[in-house]
Amino acid sequence: MRYKIIYDEPGRLRIRAGRDTFTAEQGYGIEKLILMSHAAISVETTPANGGVLVCYKPEFREHIFSLLDGLDRQNLPTSTALDINYKRELDSALFRSLTYIVCRHYVKKFFIPAPARILITVFDALRYWKKGLKALQSKELNVDVLDAASILASVLQGSFRTAASIMTMLRTSELLEDYTRKRARQSLTESLALHVDCVWIIHNGKKIYTPISQVNVGDIIHVHAGSVIPLDGEISGGEALVNEASMTGEPHGVMRTEGHSVYAGMVVEEGSLELRVKALAGDTRIQNILTLIDNSESLKAEIQSKAEKLADTIVPFSFLAAAGTLILTGSTTRATSVLTVDYSCAIKLTTPICVISAMHEAAKHRILVKGGKYLEVYANADTIVFDKTGTLTVACPHVAKVIAFGGLSREYALRTAACLEEHFPHSVARAIVKQAEAENLKHNEDHAEPEYIVAHGISSKMQDKRVLIGSWHFITEDEGVIVTDDEKAIIEAESENFSKIFLAIDGRLAGMICLDDPVRVEAQAVLNELKQLGLERIIMLTGDSETAAKVACEKLGITEYYAGVSPEGKAEIVSGLKEQGSTVIMVGDGINDSLALSRADVSVAMKDGSDIAKEIADITLLSENLNGLLTLRHMSRDTLRRIHSNYRNIVAFNSALLLLGAFGAIPPSTSALLHNASTMLLCGVSMKRKVKGDFCEIP
Repeated sequence: MRYKIIYDEPGRLRIRAGRDTFTAEQGYGIEKLILMSHAAISVETTPANGGVLVCYKPEFREHIFSLLDGLDRQNLPTSTALDINYKRELDSALFRSLTYIVCRHYVKKFFIPAPARILITVFDALRYWKKGLKALQSKELNVDVLDAASILASVLQGSFRTAASIMTMLRTSELLEDYTRKRARQSLTESLALHVDCVWIIHNGKKIYTPISQVNVGDIIHVHAGSVIPLDGEISGGEALVNEASMTGEPHGVMRTEGHSVYAGMVVEEGSLELRVKALAGDTRIQNILTLIDNSESLKAEIQSKAEKLADTIVPFSFLAAAGTLILTGSTTRATSVLTVDYSCAIKLTTPICVISAMHEAAKHRILVKGGKYLEVYANADTIVFDKTGTLTVACPHVAKVIAFGGLSREYALRTAACLEEHFPHSVARAIVKQAEAENLKHNEDHAEPEYIVAHGISSKMQDKRVLIGSWHFITEDEGVIVTDDEKAIIEAESENFSKIFLAIDGRLAGMICLDDPVRVEAQAVLNELKQLGLERIIMLTGDSETAAKVACEKLGITEYYAGVSPEGKAEIVSGLKEQGSTVIMVGDGINDSLALSRADVSVAMKDGSDIAKEIADITLLSENLNGLLTLRHMSRDTLRRIHSNYRNIVAFNSALLLLGAFGAIPPSTSALLHNASTMLLCGVSMKRKVKGDFCEIP
């Protein structure tokens, strides 16, 4: 592709290839090609003149030129709009639309003859009158009726300029509202994108751990129990209980077998699947979550639902105020001034913008919130419950000891444990696999398909023997593994202060893996701050021993904890707290926390947690530490304060406008201008970032 260099300075290059060199889709393809090289920071194409603007890392200048020189005009790549393109197009569309509205208004006002101007005004008013009539036919007395009535009153008085001004402000307000929602929605889309790095591809009968960027349509991938489905596809083998909550909102798993389609974001609860990839992006999944957030009444903040109801109930009072003004003063102009003011418009608009903006701001701080409801509950909660391992302790513990039983070698026990654990992403599993790799203990996939069992542990077959790995509760109580008195004595002597995972083969104890599980560096400071922010009770739950739990709590300053708790026990404790009248936040990261997470008023999953925990949780921290809990507490409480502040400002300002209009101090056009301007100003304030402080910095 031939081009001319327009600007060339270190880190910034602009070239121009001329009109009709590439289409918009080809421009997106060029942007994607250059960005995928990781040499560019940003790329912007302009199809109108064939322009390409590249901001790049200075050391990659020659590489950028080689990419541009390699473009073939007859075979240019194509793609769809990237997120940055979409935002750019939204901004451009807003500017064009605002320019059109303003120019149209003043051209009509100064350059079109009065008779034609009147006809245009009446024609424009038809749209608002139709909306008002439609609302009345539905027996609704809402803001559409109020807008239609104020425009009609101005027209009947012969004040066509006032009617035109009111409609201009309404169009501007609608445009800004639509823009605000689309920008907030796009930010949520970005934050909801799946972040899966690698998948298991089945190739020639073998499973290969492969970067997701190397997966192609038609490849067969394997998804184990407890894992998120990373791509849209069709099941080609296996059967599993699939949690489809990310698509349907239903929390119960559904059995899926060969031939069924599944989508990115769903979670395999039990069983396993072989999946033929149909699409390389989870756009369908993202779209469904966004639709769920937008439309589901259950996900709206209670304060948002109340605002919508309050807004509609206020409208009749606006009509009564206008009627009262007309009766008392006999002035239709004053009555029209009153009609142009309504409280409901600002209330109905600013409240959801506050909520959506808070979710957007949370995403900037790498906190994913799945609905406005959870922000409100998080702000009002008085009790927070933590899992220990991987939540209050570091996300990647390390193996301190490996002890074998039954005459087996230490290496055999560790190798076998790693062979099973590598299929299940969890902090403990990663620690075991990492230790086996460090000791160069390679293993073959000589076991049957590993199966996750009732949120407790893993079961499989190896050389016709049943192999189990999991907690003491799972191994001894659930599965009835025999442990001798001598083995119990060794366990007690060797495992003090450590977290423990047990391995059993054919009903007998085969090994114990002790994990050093140090508390997170920031944990104590975070817990202290949470207390100051109104969380009266902080509780720790763990399946570890009393000794290990006590040591961790002493380091963290936690006075209330439960040790040796099963997954069901955690859920029962959370339910019990709710029955006592507490509003409970549950923070966890493991599959065994999923029951408790689902029982809490609002649940939080850690970045390095299991896929099931992250899908079940209402909120997911995408940063490496617990500081997000503080950020979200400040942010959620501030959002509620901002909404209540908006209520007060809306009532005060609009009441003042109503009185000024009723006493004839301002004409209807000024009343409409000030009312709509104040609404847009409040929308702007509602979007403004409020949370400050070091804990809010994005890692």
